Amino acid sequence: MAEDRVVSARNLRVRFGDVAAVRGVDLVLPRGCAVALVGESGSGKSVTARALIGLTGGIVTADELRIAGHDVAGLGERGSRADRAWRRIRGRVVGTVLQDALGSLDPLRSVGAEVADAARLAGTAVDVPALLESVGLDPAAARRRPDELSGGMRQRALIAAALAADPEIVVADEPTTALDTTRQAVVLDLLRARVDAGGSLLFITHDLGAARRVADDVVILDAGRVVETGPFRTVMADPASTEGRRLVASVPWGRPRGEALLPDAAARLPGDARPGTVATQGNAPAPATPAVSVGGAVPGPASSYRSDPAPQEPERRGLDAPREASPLLSARGVVVRYGGTSEPAVRGADLTLRAGRTVGLVGESGSGKSTLLRALAGLLPVESGDVLLRGEPWSALPERRRRARRRQLAMIVQDPLGSFEPRWDVGQVLTDALGRRDPQRVADLLESVHLDPAAAHARPRTLSGGQRQRVAIARALAVEPAVLLADEPVSALDASVQAQVLDLLDELQAQRGLGIVMVSHDLGVVRHSSDDIVVLQNGLVVESGPTEDVLSHPTHPFTRELIDAAPRLD
Repeated sequence: MAEDRVVSARNLRVRFGDVAAVRGVDLVLPRGCAVALVGESGSGKSVTARALIGLTGGIVTADELRIAGHDVAGLGERGSRADRAWRRIRGRVVGTVLQDALGSLDPLRSVGAEVADAARLAGTAVDVPALLESVGLDPAAARRRPDELSGGMRQRALIAAALAADPEIVVADEPTTALDTTRQAVVLDLLRARVDAGGSLLFITHDLGAARRVADDVVILDAGRVVETGPFRTVMADPASTEGRRLVASVPWGRPRGEALLPDAAARLPGDARPGTVATQGNAPAPATPAVSVGGAVPGPASSYRSDPAPQEPERRGLDAPREASPLLSARGVVVRYGGTSEPAVRGADLTLRAGRTVGLVGESGSGKSTLLRALAGLLPVESGDVLLRGEPWSALPERRRRARRRQLAMIVQDPLGSFEPRWDVGQVLTDALGRRDPQRVADLLESVHLDPAAAHARPRTLSGGQRQRVAIARALAVEPAVLLADEPVSALDASVQAQVLDLLDELQAQRGLGIVMVSHDLGVVRHSSDDIVVLQNGLVVESGPTEDVLSHPTHPFTRELIDAAPRLD
């Protein structure tokens, strides 16, 4: 019934100049219901959500657009009348959790002041410590500024600020991307509890497992249009649309190690005009070249690629390196302490990495995963214990003696865009990594990660998230390393783009014999992509071993807690 609809949009359209980002979307959000809005990057999810709160920055039109009884069709987003109308809606009626937590919080005020102010402006009373605790934050965080918190803590603070005004509707845009498994479960359960109490939730996410935990219905977008909608579990069990089937196929949980998630995917990423083109934001696609087949020969000049696929059998692990082979990288009793802290961040960690194998590091935020990774890379001093590279001292050496061996290791960071020189194009980024000007080698690197060589002329900010991550992988490969150290390499990517990057890493590992250490809070990613797993809690390794053995038969309570909290589609 119409009176039960807190959001009703009919033929919603959003344009940015000549670009149509949302094209005729119909969306209904009933009272006491959670609707998941899913789709690939560029499908229009976030723009659709922002249209409901007047924050697109584009031109919004609709045959009907009503928010909790407010008719906002034709209202516009700027002007004194529009400003007054939107102020009555934002916060009080619609609480918003946007993707960029650091940019959404006031950098000069404490988190507690931010949360309290949101309640004050809405005329509601709030117990700030209790609210922070409900989203999994220590109440002491109320006294800290956003820049003093981790990414996951900032995300939870932003959720608390959105809930402080007790809004009728919560629009949550990727609210759990920066959270580890257990804290993600806390936030998802909190959002679901609000829905069960009569609130409404529009949940934008690339994580179908997280969506399953909170959503009643799902709307799948592709290129700004709705391609499928219905009850979440019904649609996910048997999607009728091509996009729906692609999203479901991209979920890594339960897929055997070595099995390609998207075996038929070519070099295409969301937004590409056709396979092999370089999709840029605001630029015309570059000319296409033939797509490189998955499972081809060892990277080299373009002419050396095979056209016939040679996929691995699912049970194969990397290069099937013998367990007794000498480790590429090993850690023994590694202790890492940050200056001025009484407790070490990593306490006596052991790890062994062999050629052609992947070790996954998992644990909660602050468990020491990234710290251990940086210690393995020689970027943090080791207080005690040893890191060995190819059986020889690594952590014990001064930097001047490590420098000549640094090319044996390469890192893939979580935020590739922030790691690129913003004034350089992709070709300059790769040339800098190579240490010499070699246009053919740059082209070979781009083809090895299934990007058109024309991408060398694009600036990273004009590429999609998945393409930027491929450039980051190409940069890491430029030094021809034996070891890749990957810190949350797919956490910010949509489901199918994540699947493509994971397939790419598997392919490159099989071709080059790479050893990979992968940090991830997503157990589904680790289960599919790693041969061995190391579970960290408060800086301690509490469990380790072959991935499937540990996740199927965990012996430590914390490991069982992580597994139980992990969102999954089945």
